[in-house]
Amino acid sequence: MDPFIEPGALVRHPDRDDWGLGQVQSVTGRRVTVNFDHAGKQAIDTSVVTLVFVADDPGARR
Repeated sequence: MDPFIEPGALVRHPDRDDWGLGQVQSVTGRRVTVNFDHAGKQAIDTSVVTLVFVADDPGARR
């Protein structure tokens, strides 16, 4: 798993542009909970989906 994927990190789902920007809420093993702008909270299995790291600064929201 990407070492930058930790609580507070900003990410995007590689196949769901419509979900918008997401902020990682929690990481438990390969399960990551992300709160996306347009999809709400989603549980992502990082062995199936590789999240795209955007930033580690919540002030970087676009």
